[in-house]
Order: sequence, then C-alpha cells, then structure tokens
Amino acid sequence: MNLTDILQQAGGIESMASELGVPPAMAKQGAEALLPAILGGFKKQAQSGGIEGLGGLLGQLGGGGLLDSVLGSGPTPVGQGNDVLGQIFGSKDVSRTVAGQAAEQTGLDSGLLKQMLPMLAMMVAGYMAKQGGQSQGGGGGLGDLIGNVLGGSVGGGAAPSAGGLGGLGKMLDMDGDGNPLDDIMGMVNKMRG
Repeated sequence: MNLTDILQQAGGIESMASELGVPPAMAKQGAEALLPAILGGFKKQAQSGGIEGLGGLLGQLGGGGLLDSVLGSGPTPVGQGNDVLGQIFGSKDVSRTVAGQAAEQTGLDSGLLKQMLPMLAMMVAGYMAKQGGQSQGGGGGLGDLIGNVLGGSVGGGAAPSAGGLGGLGKMLDMDGDGNPLDDIMGMVNKMRG
C-alpha cells in the first residue's frame, strides 16, 4: 500500500479535499504528484540528521498532532505545515518549484497544489511521528517506516531508485541518484543566480 492510500484511509485526502472545496479524486491526484518531493525532503533530513534527528524534528514540529490537525473538523493550521516545508525544503522557492512541476504533470492549478503542500507535509510528518512512536524497540520504528515509505534504506548503502516516487520522481531526478530533491534544489539555486 502506498502512502497516498494510507492517507486516504486515514481520512486525510477527504479532509483536505473538503477544506479546499475540490473533489476527493482531484485531491488524491494532487497528493500523488506532491508526495514524492515531500518524502524526498524527509529522506534528506533523515540522511543528514539521522533517524533520531528526524524523530526529534517531527516531535518539535508537532508530532502526531499534525495529522490530527488536518483530520480535525476545524480549518487546518497551515502555518505548522509551512514550518514543516521550511524544514524539509529550506525555502519557499522549492515549494513553488514542486507545485509548478506537479501542475505540469497533473494539469491541476499550481495555486491549488501550493495550498495542498503544507497540509500534505503535516499529514506525512504526523503519520511518521505516530508510526515512529509506536515502536520504540531497537533501531526499527521510524527508520523502518521511512525506509518503507521512501523506498530503500536511509543509512547509506545503495541509492534507492526514484521508481518508488513515480513519474515525477524520475522526471525531477536529473542526475539519476535516486533523490530528486538535490536536483530541485539545484534548479532553485539556478533561478536565484
């Protein structure tokens, strides 16, 4: 089962769709296009700060409560989602690039996709925090979850293929290292220069 299905079962896609006033199918399509970049951002965090660092970061950003905030009946506090995006992408330019690429891939409005990004980031962070917290045993937990969700091990080894990220991952992974985020960052740096 992929992460989009997990978030849909949890009610996250439906909740996001009703908050944005779009059909659930459209929200799911947007989520499928945006999740690879969000997951790539979390993976980069895990690679640089280790699983413990990522676990700590998730807790700092709001932990499992992030998912609950999106699922709740009130409006989603997207400021928290923007904090998550700031941590995993580093700049709003990357978020804009990700939304733009997803818009090209899906035909959905990039403005809508930009609204989805913080909500999806909150759902993913909250879900990972909840899953990581459930298994405190030796070394497993969050590391296994990230490995499963992101496809491939986090602690070095062979670079995971971008195949788990779908077409967008392959499209953005220009240098073929399995992680499209470094390529997105490169694009953003070129835009600034």
